[in-house]
Amino acid sequence: MKNNTIVVIPAYNEEETIREVVEGSLRHADVYVVDDCSKDKTAEIVQSIRGANYLKHNKNTHIPRAILDGIRFALGKDYDYVITMDAGLSHDPDELRSFIKKPHSDLVVGVRKHKRNVPLYRKLLSRTATALMNISLRPIGSGLPRANFRDVTSGYRRYSRKAASLLLEREMKAKTFDFHTESFMLIYRNGLSISEVPISYHFSNSSLNMKVVRDGVRMFLDILLTRRC
Repeated sequence: MKNNTIVVIPAYNEEETIREVVEGSLRHADVYVVDDCSKDKTAEIVQSIRGANYLKHNKNTHIPRAILDGIRFALGKDYDYVITMDAGLSHDPDELRSFIKKPHSDLVVGVRKHKRNVPLYRKLLSRTATALMNISLRPIGSGLPRANFRDVTSGYRRYSRKAASLLLEREMKAKTFDFHTESFMLIYRNGLSISEVPISYHFSNSSLNMKVVRDGVRMFLDILLTRRC
């Protein structure tokens, strides 16, 4: 399975963890790091790792552009599956095996079942976001099945070629971590298959701020109030 799967790792100032993440991931699949204009030694470290593919952004564009650029590279190289994961070791590279072994599904989401050091407020935010998304994903009268997913905001996930192509075709509105809910919505509303695998999640640092919260609320309202797909 190694040759048809690539791991896309968005990175911004991750010099402390990027080597361990990339080298651990390379044991299971090909790797493409999208460096979102890091100011530290992230670029130097990644470029020293044999076998790692690398792209450097000239300005910081945040998660959506980094992931989409990684997906664009993957499709251009004819990979069948794209796995996205965090560069800060909140995701365990060895759990890539769970995604790679998973039977075909257009989206495989890593459900954060085993959590370490996760603050209560983060747990509550994730649970609330998932509950609200399950309500809003299916527009009234759409004929789509009832949504009953366990973790719609998890960024550790596998996209099929069909799902990845869909995301590149759409004009996405996401600006920060709302990419995860918007991409989930697009895949679900277009009738593509979605499955889940349990993962562990180690909370080490937080990119959560008021802008991220505002983006998340704005995206939820857009999904709730429109039939966009």
